[in-house]
Amino acid sequence: MSGTMTPAYDSVLSTTAVISTVFQFLSGAVICRKYIQKKSTGDSSGVPFICGFLSCSFWLRYGVLTNEQSIVMVNIIGSTLFLIYTLVYYVFTVNKRAYVKQFAIVLGILIGVIVYTNTMQDEPQKMIHFTGIVCCIVTVCFFAAPLTSLVHVIRVKNSESLPLPLIATSFFVSLQWLIYGILISDSFIQIPNFLGCLLSLLQLGLFVVYPPRSYSYSGQGYKLLEQAVPF
Repeated sequence: MSGTMTPAYDSVLSTTAVISTVFQFLSGAVICRKYIQKKSTGDSSGVPFICGFLSCSFWLRYGVLTNEQSIVMVNIIGSTLFLIYTLVYYVFTVNKRAYVKQFAIVLGILIGVIVYTNTMQDEPQKMIHFTGIVCCIVTVCFFAAPLTSLVHVIRVKNSESLPLPLIATSFFVSLQWLIYGILISDSFIQIPNFLGCLLSLLQLGLFVVYPPRSYSYSGQGYKLLEQAVPF
């Protein structure tokens, strides 16, 4: 590929990656709509919303520091959406005090990291490196949510509890960002999305090994969001 084609290719890839990621984030709107209709969150967890907000906020910070406009754009949208989902969950949950505590902890972590990295203003590369490490750690931790589902599928030898469309979408989105990270030589984008591809492939493999006896495309409510790993 010639040098003149590479920037154009990067631009097309980043644009399609942003669009597909935003559509993935919008899976949370489906869940919130159910909360509004039922006027209750039931027994679903609101932690994925909070973790999504934290992850997108860190990646937004990373995008600003590295001047990567596509990273900034997708995570401005992502952090806004996850904040809205968090507020909707708060309105309809009966465990408001516990949820506020969880959000306060996450907010404290976010502010603490930002304040700490601001002390590195004289060393911009160190600032970027530290923020990138934090982004990777938070994103990898977010991957842990669907792992409990994998254990359940292997135990019951049935993949019907896994949301196939969301897993396939997650693989596609992670693959796009992985390729983009390779093109711009950014290991902090490459690593979490490589792991995201692996996790999605593992889950897709379970559909082959343990075919669903019956299948619901919606899956369990919050599992939709767990597949929508922020960035």
